[in-house]
Amino acid sequence: MADTPTDPDKLRAEFAERIRENSKRFTIFGIVLIVIGTLAILFPFLGSIFVKVTVGWFLLLSGAITLYAAFQTKTWNSAILNGLIGLLHLVAGAWLAFSPTGGLIALTFLLGIVFGLQGGVETAMALQNRGHKGWGWLLASGIASLVLGLLLILGLPGTAVWALGIFAGINFVTTGIAFVALARGVRDAV
Repeated sequence: MADTPTDPDKLRAEFAERIRENSKRFTIFGIVLIVIGTLAILFPFLGSIFVKVTVGWFLLLSGAITLYAAFQTKTWNSAILNGLIGLLHLVAGAWLAFSPTGGLIALTFLLGIVFGLQGGVETAMALQNRGHKGWGWLLASGIASLVLGLLLILGLPGTAVWALGIFAGINFVTTGIAFVALARGVRDAV
């Protein structure tokens, strides 16, 4: 049985060593994400299409696996229902993956709903924790998410052209920067 460190300082040192060993990979990965993210921000419509098609392929894959599982478990009482879920995923996935603009509005609407619900929950959490340090930041985040969700939904169909691409681009850029900074920070600490 391998000796696993339990001391937090040992764990941090091991973690830093693993990052240091792979710092070139982290840097390259980060730069690739920054480039992809920047392209998605500069060309938000193409970025939105890319996100939509990617979601479509994931649905196609999950639908195929679910359908296969349903056929393999024919004696299970819910096999037919499981098969219906697989078919639903396949149909939705095909629509998103192979229809150039089909589904952009639906996905943007869904994103608006998610942001709105997240904002409502964060606002409620902030109000529950009123008086604790930092509760105002949670409230600000909740209100921002609510407003963003409303803007996405109220701006449809226009927001569908840019929203998914811009948001994915921002996510890729910030994640890429984080990986590059992590690799550089550990490398510079040597």
